[in-house]
Amino acid sequence: MKTNYELRYAAHPEDARHYDTQRLRRDFLIEKLFVADEVQMVYSMYDRMVVGGAMPVNEALTLEAIDPLKAPFFTTRREVGIYNVGGAGCVMVGDEAFDLDFKETLYVGRGDREVRFCSKDAAQPAKFYFNSCTAHQEYPCRKVTKQEAVVAHMGSLEMSNERNINKMLVNQVLPTCQLQMGMTELAPGSVWNTMPAHTHSRRMEAYFYFELPQDQAVCHFMGEPQETRHIWMHAEQAVLSPEWSIHSAAATHNYTFIWGMGGENLDYGDQDFSQICDLR
Repeated sequence: MKTNYELRYAAHPEDARHYDTQRLRRDFLIEKLFVADEVQMVYSMYDRMVVGGAMPVNEALTLEAIDPLKAPFFTTRREVGIYNVGGAGCVMVGDEAFDLDFKETLYVGRGDREVRFCSKDAAQPAKFYFNSCTAHQEYPCRKVTKQEAVVAHMGSLEMSNERNINKMLVNQVLPTCQLQMGMTELAPGSVWNTMPAHTHSRRMEAYFYFELPQDQAVCHFMGEPQETRHIWMHAEQAVLSPEWSIHSAAATHNYTFIWGMGGENLDYGDQDFSQICDLR
């Protein structure tokens, strides 16, 4: 197996407004998350969130403690949220085994033990997308399915944004330190997410887009409400959203995305909204 990682540093909003397309993509877009028998990670200085992907095909993959963590195990001082967006798989946390099917998620609490990723069938490998935040307390590991999620049905087909927000790793479902994750599924004919746009200065966020045809694309909007920018993305790519930035998108096809948040506030409704007509 192989583990690849890179560091991403935080940007001041007054600097980011001058970035060109190449710089925006370099600093915020995560283009490649799934490579056979490799673990990919980005260590972000936004709330020190780690965003990554693991695709075990011919062997089990270990979530290694990369050098910036300065720890014996990846989870020594961290909690992890893991979604399976591929074929059937299994996550081993120490001696515990958690089977994860498509769109099922696992919360892994802080603690000194190894985390390993496996696929049930090499012909249809699992794809494990994960977010990780620093943790001050150990909470139990727990698998969460869509049936256990807190679901909010929002938007309408007339507004091109009918969607189900599946809140899965949130404090209404299970205890976490600072990590929150969920999955938003857009209905056929809907393409807009997270409108009206908002920011939340007490936490950052990462978006992972999938269930989008390979010949289609999603345009992710970011930046301060009065100084927005965009990044064109494709299926199975992720993007970092600073605490000062909006995070919204429109695509050429309906899609699903996984959102993950880290910061000092676990209140899902902690949002500062911008009126649609006020965006620039």
